[in-house]
Amino acid sequence: MRYDALILGAGMSGLAAGIRLAQAGKRVAVLERHYLWGGLNSFYKRAGRRFETGLHALTNFVPKGTPNVPLTRILRQLRISHDALRLAPQRHSKSALRLSSDETLVLEYSNDPARMRASVERLFPAETAGFERMVAALPGYSDATEADRTTSARARLAEFVREPRLVELLMIAPLFYGSPTERDMSWAEYGILFRSIHLEGMARPEGGIKALLDLLIERFEAEGGELRMRNGVAAILHTHGRVTGVRLDDGTELECERVLSSAGLVETEALCGTPRANEDDPRIGRLSFVEVCCVLDRTPLELGHDTTIVFYSDSERFLYERPETPVEPRAGVITCPSNYLTSAPDPEPFVRVTCPANHGFWTSLDETRYAAEKVRAVDAMLAAAESFSFPIRPHILFRDSFTPRTIERFTGHRGGAVYGSPLKRRDGQTDLAGLELIGTDQGLVGVVGALLSGISIANRSVLAPSGGLS
Repeated sequence: MRYDALILGAGMSGLAAGIRLAQAGKRVAVLERHYLWGGLNSFYKRAGRRFETGLHALTNFVPKGTPNVPLTRILRQLRISHDALRLAPQRHSKSALRLSSDETLVLEYSNDPARMRASVERLFPAETAGFERMVAALPGYSDATEADRTTSARARLAEFVREPRLVELLMIAPLFYGSPTERDMSWAEYGILFRSIHLEGMARPEGGIKALLDLLIERFEAEGGELRMRNGVAAILHTHGRVTGVRLDDGTELECERVLSSAGLVETEALCGTPRANEDDPRIGRLSFVEVCCVLDRTPLELGHDTTIVFYSDSERFLYERPETPVEPRAGVITCPSNYLTSAPDPEPFVRVTCPANHGFWTSLDETRYAAEKVRAVDAMLAAAESFSFPIRPHILFRDSFTPRTIERFTGHRGGAVYGSPLKRRDGQTDLAGLELIGTDQGLVGVVGALLSGISIANRSVLAPSGGLS
């Protein structure tokens, strides 16, 4: 069987690329190893309840009709209406930095950038002008220079903001929402993430991640695309330096002109026959997480907590790094989906807590110890999160958690690296003709970033050269 293009992975980037290819009349199939779609942003059921993975917020939120912004461009390319997303905006969110047992700095923000400006002025009035200069100097989505891509975001922030604690507060949300590197990121990446979170905003599709994924699949299949679940790829076939097709796990071979892979850089190389990279290979990301999702007996609002997302640091230095311990509860994200401004709340309120974790520890355990360590880690995470939010544990009806081991098993990402390799391939190119990367290792993260990655690589590498869509 022959295709114009095959796409590895039914995540956001894969489905977006598939839609664009199918719109151009290409014969395209998305190949997914698992029985559920979504990749890093997916869902699953436990005890009759549906849980989400990945999505804490859809960034880059803007009102319907806002021109020249990523969300509007993406929807136009995919031919999806803004109304179809049914986006519920956040109430407000915060970054919290604990300095001592009796002093915590809290930076507040919402989908109105004025709230963040007011919060900076309240916390650090002498830094207001420097903050405004920093915002004005941020690189844009398409005008970042090579210097921006190699310059430290922390170093650039310090040029505008003299207060180290404000630098920490300004780094917390962008790091947690997309940095593949520990403690810092490039100025170009910071510009993208700061704009996405703080200048545009955050929202959640009503119905959660499944509603968004179902919408993408509906569009893909309506354009004639083929979604092949439980069709994992065992090898990418090639000859004379060019892709010729793939071999599935069951031995079936499919021919194609091009392959777009969301598997990741080192993972895609392994499928091409390159020897497996060592664990200390710098291309393998070090950042993974433990997450717990708790179903509650009442809403966070009823418990006095009206914040949608809290990014917190129980340390004056934000500990965004792979910990030596199994999990680092002193740095985390608390997400309350029912605190989005929605007219269609989830059937049961729930809260998610996410903290950095040590991949090597979790993958080294036998089953008995693994289960016990998960309980221990989650209890420590909830205890830490409660000091930044509300009493969670007395109101839990049911909880479930996952670790770096789970992430690696269901995504195939080495190291359980949620944001992929620190070394991105921004042009999507590989050493094989006809093989391109999409998704996190192409360089764009988050839901909107993944969609944009799939669209841009499909447009540039497959459609534009043949006179198709542009």
